Amino acid sequence: MNKPDTCPAHANTPVGETARTMRSEDFPLPASSGTAPCGLTFYRIHSDAPEIRPARAPRLWMDNTPDRFAYRCLPLSIANATGWEVSVPVGLRVSWNGGDKIDDMRVEALKPEEQPRVDRLAGSHFGSGVLTFHTGYVMRTSEGWGLWARGAPNTLKDGIAALDGLIETDWLPFPFTMNWKFTRPGIVTFNEGDVYCFVTPTPHHALEAIEPTMVPLDSDPHLRAEYEGWSEARADFNAKLHAREPEAMKQGWQRNYMHGRMLDGAPAPVKHATKRKLKAPKSL
Repeated sequence: MNKPDTCPAHANTPVGETARTMRSEDFPLPASSGTAPCGLTFYRIHSDAPEIRPARAPRLWMDNTPDRFAYRCLPLSIANATGWEVSVPVGLRVSWNGGDKIDDMRVEALKPEEQPRVDRLAGSHFGSGVLTFHTGYVMRTSEGWGLWARGAPNTLKDGIAALDGLIETDWLPFPFTMNWKFTRPGIVTFNEGDVYCFVTPTPHHALEAIEPTMVPLDSDPHLRAEYEGWSEARADFNAKLHAREPEAMKQGWQRNYMHGRMLDGAPAPVKHATKRKLKAPKSL
């Protein structure tokens, strides 16, 4: 069976649906542009489109670390919650025999009676061990913004990996697909409620205007002094932990970053996020 020559991020005909012409004017852009607050609209294509919800910080593997220490890494938790999740509405099992043909993959509902719904949701479209999901939505953002589509951050799935895509949703009048690549022949399962697509708006064209610079740390004496203070404080705290000094043991870990404080206890000079709670889509 021949492989399609379409980019996986832009396969636009949902499995089980008839292709139809879509015009840009059918999907007006939300207000705003550039780096101003981004409008984000999910146009539902069919009535049983998967749920879209604000992302959540918890991860099972993080819950299972001793004393849940993984949550001490604030950047990890913030990343987990920075976007919107598209979740699997019905459980499915996917098997791949290692071949490059489309027919070398099978996608089956965990409950046989749900197979028609699974056929609309996911299938083998490109071959080569690539599993293709359909979101069930045309997603639109304000001018200058796109959507970074990927798997849920800091989430692991044995045997298969999510493929990232950056989509120009400020003009695209058709749905994109979310694709996963098997890392080896085998069987993987997506249970109902599992996140298969995670979208985060980004003003990606603005990134092209960034001109990074690289300079010695000594060129900024104030920053150098702050860095050395942090380094000395971290080494001292770790030494006290190693010696099992009571006060250090009671603290357990340094919390300056978690609380948005400088080394001297002063608050960070810019806004600091200790948690993130995005808004749920509202039906109109």
